[in-house]
Amino acid sequence: MKFCVFGAGAIGGLFGAKLALAGHEVSFVARGEHLAAMRKNGVTLNSAGQTHTVHATSTDDPREIGPQDYVLLTLKAPSVPAAAPKIRPLLGPQTAIVTAMNGIPYWYFYNLPGPWKDRRLTSIDPDGATWDNLPPARAIGCVIHAAGHVAAPGVITHASGKRLIVGEPDGSDSDRVRRLGAALAASGFDATVTPRIRQEIWLKLWGNASFNPVSVLTHGTLEALASDPDSRSVLGPMMTELQEIARRLDITFPIDVERRMDIAKELGPHKTSMLQDLERGRPMEIDGLLGSVVEMARMVGVETPICGMILALVRQRARMAGLL
Repeated sequence: MKFCVFGAGAIGGLFGAKLALAGHEVSFVARGEHLAAMRKNGVTLNSAGQTHTVHATSTDDPREIGPQDYVLLTLKAPSVPAAAPKIRPLLGPQTAIVTAMNGIPYWYFYNLPGPWKDRRLTSIDPDGATWDNLPPARAIGCVIHAAGHVAAPGVITHASGKRLIVGEPDGSDSDRVRRLGAALAASGFDATVTPRIRQEIWLKLWGNASFNPVSVLTHGTLEALASDPDSRSVLGPMMTELQEIARRLDITFPIDVERRMDIAKELGPHKTSMLQDLERGRPMEIDGLLGSVVEMARMVGVETPICGMILALVRQRARMAGLL
């Protein structure tokens, strides 16, 4: 099958390299020094004590690649609206767009039964460019439980995890999602197809939307934040607000807030992705992780004093760093 990885950073590079090693036709859309290195030397993946290099088409112009079976959208949320029109040359009649990203995806309310059916979220798609250029009927959700980093231009280090959960927004057992799940599993991922992809999105978001922005304000690691009573006194009510928003959208959680914070503590002195972005001077996923759920809270009638306060403060922190 033909896969294009749009956004060949750590996660995109991991996806693409593993799929290429499994025999799929893979191409990468990237930019800058990373693209130059990929063109010259290929993409090198360090994973599980082994190093592999794959040579695949790498470009900054999707028109050079043409229609694909699957586009793996592995950009961070702030980059998606501007990139959406550039993805269109990759879309053939049956192309699926796999949103392998953190946070609430632009298609979240597509065809969702109830009063918010087809609602667009302005926090993550302010002018509708993403929805209009990447029709949500093409979307397949993907939740990633893996971590890695770009060790050098063109070099990806897979740090931990290999669990991927994919699913159709309507919960159907479609041929395209089954083929995707099988391809990912054959490429070495622990891949699962679920009929409730929104549930899985929320389970990951529950931690990301709370710990990530608080870490930006405190510079605390997951272990430090979850071990500190003062931090927990903020994170706990924040997570309770998130839980109530999700409940209004028919999402349930299998554990309670205290246990979820304890799980974060068990991950050790790990810096959140948002804190890493701040330290590297990169745009942070503020709206993808938190702004979107505060917008959803207003929709469903949930008061969010803690989430709203943290959102305002982390936006100000971004402005002070010149990132907003």
